[in-house]
Amino acid sequence: MALRTPLYDVHVRSGARMVEFAGWDMPVQYGGILEEHEAVRTRVGLFDVSHMGEVVFRGPRALETLNGLFTNDLSKVADGQAQYGCLCRESGGVVDDVVIYRRSAQDLLVCVNAANRSKDHQWLRDGARGQADVKNESDDWAQLALQGPRAQAVLARLTRTDLAGVRTFRFTEGEVAGVRCTVARTGYTGEDGFELFCPPQQAAKLWEALVAAGAPEGIAPCGLGARDSLRLEVAYRLYGSDMDDATTPLEAGLAWVVKLDKGDFVGKAALLEQKQKGLPRKLVGFTLTDPGIARHGHDVLADGNKVGTVTSGTRSPTLKISIGLAYVPPALAAEGSAFAVDIRGRAAAARAVKTPFYMRT
Repeated sequence: MALRTPLYDVHVRSGARMVEFAGWDMPVQYGGILEEHEAVRTRVGLFDVSHMGEVVFRGPRALETLNGLFTNDLSKVADGQAQYGCLCRESGGVVDDVVIYRRSAQDLLVCVNAANRSKDHQWLRDGARGQADVKNESDDWAQLALQGPRAQAVLARLTRTDLAGVRTFRFTEGEVAGVRCTVARTGYTGEDGFELFCPPQQAAKLWEALVAAGAPEGIAPCGLGARDSLRLEVAYRLYGSDMDDATTPLEAGLAWVVKLDKGDFVGKAALLEQKQKGLPRKLVGFTLTDPGIARHGHDVLADGNKVGTVTSGTRSPTLKISIGLAYVPPALAAEGSAFAVDIRGRAAAARAVKTPFYMRT
């Protein structure tokens, strides 16, 4: 039986279409994916992301220990700041991509992907080797994401927190609609917005308050469908599709979160060797120049031969073109390179393009 977030009953009451995702019953859409996508790009949308996991590191050596398990550099992050990066195996393969919230050098929260809750906790605990207290606190949190250009205006109606002072990838503690929350200026849509961590028993109260406060702005409850199309337009990677244990962050185009000049971390030697030898493949953005929609698992073709695989693809609701991400040989990774995608036996012409496909102004 699939797990349910604290907002399951609210979703069902609101007429959401529920699907199984990463072991969870989640809303895939309410009114419609295109409408929800547009609401986030032009107004504001509200997502239940309580299926995400939270693993907490505490203790005098928490920062040092976690930094040795993380590709980015937490020593460069201030208290009240968040940082994106990867957890890697010794082979360089990606265990997960995570956001780490530094509450202090002795107290850090790792937000992990839903399907990886148990795996990541075990991997982090094993990697810490007793040097920090590592707890899976996923069931202690609900998480709501308020995203879109009107997100701050909506949230300001419910809190005295100085939202303008919470810059991108920063967070603070405060009350929202009388609910004690961690208020973070983070998200997965490419728009401005906030993620609110709160006690699960108060999630429904917070959700309903946000929906009411957002009514004048045309707020839309949103499901996984819009979340996926929004993240793909800005080329945010999806773990399990665009990267996994068999891919490295360098191959996945995430070299910017791999700090090879910092101290040792798990996977560093393998990533350094791969960088020196050259990548066997690269994740690139592409658009179709022929009709069709590329989907996860479709073959990438060059001269009629399979040379790669599509990892994510859709028709962009904002740009009205077919977009996707695919692993290709380095020779085909340069912007403007031509290849094809096998769509049900038809070779649809495509070309590599610069990402993100969409960027807010």
